[in-house]
Amino acid sequence: MSQRIDFYSTAPGAMKALGGVYSYLSQTDLSHSLLELVFLRVSQINGCAYCIDMHTQALHKADMPWHKIVLTQVWHESGALFDAREQAALAWAESLTLIASRGAPDALFAQVKAVFSDKEIVDLNVAIGLMNTYNRLAISLKKLPDSAPRD
Repeated sequence: MSQRIDFYSTAPGAMKALGGVYSYLSQTDLSHSLLELVFLRVSQINGCAYCIDMHTQALHKADMPWHKIVLTQVWHESGALFDAREQAALAWAESLTLIASRGAPDALFAQVKAVFSDKEIVDLNVAIGLMNTYNRLAISLKKLPDSAPRD
Protein backbone atom coordinates (compact mmCIF):
# COMPACT_ATOMS: atom_id res chain seq x y z
CA MET A 1 0.00 0.00 0.00
CA SER A 2 1.31 3.42 -0.84
CA GLN A 3 0.10 6.77 0.37
CA ARG A 4 -2.25 8.50 -2.06
CA ILE A 5 -1.61 12.09 -0.98
CA ASP A 6 0.61 13.54 1.75
CA PHE A 7 -2.03 15.73 3.35
CA TYR A 8 0.47 17.49 5.61
CA SER A 9 2.48 18.90 2.68
CA THR A 10 -0.48 19.30 0.32
CA ALA A 11 -2.71 21.30 2.67
CA PRO A 12 -0.48 22.69 5.43
CA GLY A 13 -3.03 25.37 6.36
CA ALA A 14 -5.74 22.80 6.99
CA MET A 15 -3.39 20.63 9.02
CA LYS A 16 -2.25 23.68 11.02
CA ALA A 17 -5.90 24.46 11.78
CA LEU A 18 -6.52 20.90 12.97
CA GLY A 19 -3.31 21.12 15.00
CA GLY A 20 -4.73 24.25 16.62
CA VAL A 21 -7.75 22.27 17.77
CA TYR A 22 -5.44 19.59 19.17
CA SER A 23 -3.44 22.31 20.94
CA TYR A 24 -6.65 23.72 22.42
CA LEU A 25 -7.60 20.26 23.73
CA SER A 26 -4.22 19.87 25.43
CA GLN A 27 -5.04 22.95 27.52
CA THR A 28 -8.47 21.77 28.70
CA ASP A 29 -9.36 20.01 31.94
CA LEU A 30 -9.47 16.68 30.09
CA SER A 31 -6.35 14.71 30.98
CA HIS A 32 -3.83 13.73 28.34
CA SER A 33 -4.38 10.03 29.04
CA LEU A 34 -8.18 10.37 28.77
CA LEU A 35 -7.87 12.18 25.45
CA GLU A 36 -5.46 9.56 24.13
CA LEU A 37 -7.80 6.74 25.21
CA VAL A 38 -10.65 8.44 23.37
CA PHE A 39 -8.44 8.99 20.31
CA LEU A 40 -7.40 5.34 20.38
CA ARG A 41 -10.97 4.05 20.70
CA VAL A 42 -12.29 6.26 17.89
CA SER A 43 -9.41 5.11 15.69
CA GLN A 44 -10.12 1.46 16.52
CA ILE A 45 -13.77 1.86 15.52
CA ASN A 46 -12.79 3.55 12.26
CA GLY A 47 -9.98 1.08 11.53
CA CYS A 48 -7.25 3.72 11.20
CA ALA A 49 -3.92 1.92 11.46
CA TYR A 50 -1.92 5.16 11.39
CA CYS A 51 -3.83 6.65 14.34
CA ILE A 52 -4.06 3.40 16.32
CA ASP A 53 -0.28 3.13 16.10
CA MET A 54 0.23 6.78 17.10
CA HIS A 55 -2.14 6.76 20.08
CA THR A 56 -0.99 3.37 21.34
CA GLN A 57 2.56 4.72 21.41
CA ALA A 58 1.43 7.94 23.10
CA LEU A 59 -0.36 6.00 25.84
CA HIS A 60 2.66 3.77 26.32
CA LYS A 61 4.92 6.84 26.64
CA ALA A 62 2.47 8.27 29.18
CA ASP A 63 3.04 5.11 31.27
CA MET A 64 -0.45 3.75 30.86
CA PRO A 65 -0.36 0.05 31.79
CA TRP A 66 0.00 -2.09 28.68
CA HIS A 67 -2.98 -4.30 29.57
CA LYS A 68 -5.21 -1.22 29.74
CA ILE A 69 -4.07 -0.08 26.28
CA VAL A 70 -4.68 -3.54 24.83
CA LEU A 71 -8.12 -3.81 26.45
CA THR A 72 -9.34 -0.39 25.28
CA GLN A 73 -11.18 -2.04 22.41
CA VAL A 74 -13.17 -4.15 24.90
CA TRP A 75 -13.28 -1.65 27.78
CA HIS A 76 -16.93 -2.51 28.53
CA GLU A 77 -15.88 -6.11 29.27
CA SER A 78 -12.92 -5.13 31.46
CA GLY A 79 -14.59 -4.68 34.84
CA ALA A 80 -13.23 -1.81 36.91
CA LEU A 81 -10.02 -1.48 34.88
CA PHE A 82 -11.37 1.77 33.42
CA ASP A 83 -12.68 4.36 35.88
CA ALA A 84 -16.12 6.03 35.62
CA ARG A 85 -14.84 9.01 33.59
CA GLU A 86 -12.97 6.76 31.18
CA GLN A 87 -16.00 4.48 30.76
CA ALA A 88 -18.32 7.41 30.10
CA ALA A 89 -15.87 9.02 27.66
CA LEU A 90 -15.31 5.76 25.78
CA ALA A 91 -19.05 5.05 25.55
CA TRP A 92 -19.69 8.60 24.34
CA ALA A 93 -16.85 8.33 21.80
CA GLU A 94 -18.35 5.13 20.44
CA SER A 95 -21.81 6.65 20.20
CA LEU A 96 -20.68 9.85 18.47
CA THR A 97 -18.35 8.01 16.10
CA LEU A 98 -21.27 5.79 15.07
CA ILE A 99 -23.88 8.56 15.42
CA ALA A 100 -25.65 7.76 12.13
CA SER A 101 -26.60 4.31 13.43
CA ARG A 102 -26.66 4.83 17.21
CA GLY A 103 -27.51 8.46 17.78
CA ALA A 104 -26.61 10.10 21.08
CA PRO A 105 -29.06 8.53 23.55
CA ASP A 106 -30.32 10.48 26.56
CA ALA A 107 -29.32 7.69 28.96
CA LEU A 108 -25.75 7.77 27.69
CA PHE A 109 -25.65 11.57 27.88
CA ALA A 110 -26.82 11.31 31.50
CA GLN A 111 -23.89 8.97 32.21
CA VAL A 112 -21.47 11.48 30.67
CA LYS A 113 -23.14 14.42 32.46
CA ALA A 114 -22.73 12.62 35.81
CA VAL A 115 -18.91 12.71 35.59
CA PHE A 116 -18.08 15.64 33.30
CA SER A 117 -18.85 19.36 33.46
CA ASP A 118 -20.69 21.00 30.56
CA LYS A 119 -17.39 22.47 29.28
CA GLU A 120 -15.68 19.10 29.52
CA ILE A 121 -18.54 17.53 27.52
CA VAL A 122 -18.16 20.12 24.77
CA ASP A 123 -14.38 19.58 24.80
CA LEU A 124 -14.91 15.82 24.66
CA ASN A 125 -17.20 16.25 21.65
CA VAL A 126 -14.55 18.38 19.95
CA ALA A 127 -11.91 15.71 20.65
CA ILE A 128 -14.12 12.97 19.20
CA GLY A 129 -14.88 15.06 16.13
CA LEU A 130 -11.21 15.91 15.64
CA MET A 131 -10.14 12.28 15.76
CA ASN A 132 -12.87 11.26 13.33
CA THR A 133 -11.56 13.95 10.94
CA TYR A 134 -7.96 12.75 11.28
CA ASN A 135 -9.10 9.14 10.77
CA ARG A 136 -10.92 10.03 7.58
CA LEU A 137 -7.86 11.80 6.22
CA ALA A 138 -5.47 8.99 7.11
CA ILE A 139 -7.70 6.13 5.92
CA SER A 140 -8.85 7.67 2.64
CA LEU A 141 -5.38 8.91 1.71
CA LYS A 142 -3.65 5.73 2.97
CA LYS A 143 -1.28 7.21 5.55
CA LEU A 144 0.94 4.38 6.76
CA PRO A 145 1.62 3.90 10.47
CA ASP A 146 4.99 5.33 11.50
CA SER A 147 6.05 1.89 12.74
CA ALA A 148 5.21 0.16 9.43
CA PRO A 149 8.18 -0.86 7.24
CA ARG A 150 8.53 1.23 4.10
CA ASP A 151 9.01 -0.35 0.68
